[in-house]
Amino acid sequence: MADVIARSEFILGGQRSGKSRRAELLARQWLDASPNHRAVMIATGQAWDDEMRERIARHQRDRAERVPGMVTVEEPLALASSLRAHSAAQTLVVVDCLTLWLTNLLMPAEGTATDAAEPTQALCAAIQGAAGPVVLVGNEIGLGVIPMGRETRAFVDALGGLNQAVAAACERVTLMAAGLPLRLKDSDG
Repeated sequence: MADVIARSEFILGGQRSGKSRRAELLARQWLDASPNHRAVMIATGQAWDDEMRERIARHQRDRAERVPGMVTVEEPLALASSLRAHSAAQTLVVVDCLTLWLTNLLMPAEGTATDAAEPTQALCAAIQGAAGPVVLVGNEIGLGVIPMGRETRAFVDALGGLNQAVAAACERVTLMAAGLPLRLKDSDG
């Protein structure tokens, strides 16, 4: 049974919980629903080492098999403007993943860290103003113990704030666990 595509859905969960697979399933359903539909993936990950390069290449191969026809755009920082640029009434935009985007802002491999407050506000405004459906993927990492290091605690706090802001901006919020979706929020209209 196919899910009804929400105007905006935030999918969050732990590592390997099925978040990206759910986003891909929604994109596939969207594409299958009409020959006029398009799907665009905004990928935020950056390949800073060999393992990450291989991980990204594997994700690209797997995604091409599971969702043929979905276009991938890489945008590690300017997420709100990229979302606005690719959003259209007949286009579903998948953003994968918000956690890597926040990492790029707060812990850049090169350059200076950016405060996440303004980019988060801009992202939430872009979600709410999107012309077509938007599916966003992010990690929930705040379920464990309080981290030991100051920088790690600051990141966990920032991600918690980002997740709360995006959840408030989206019509639907789904928590993934063991490949199973648990609906946390569903505003039908």
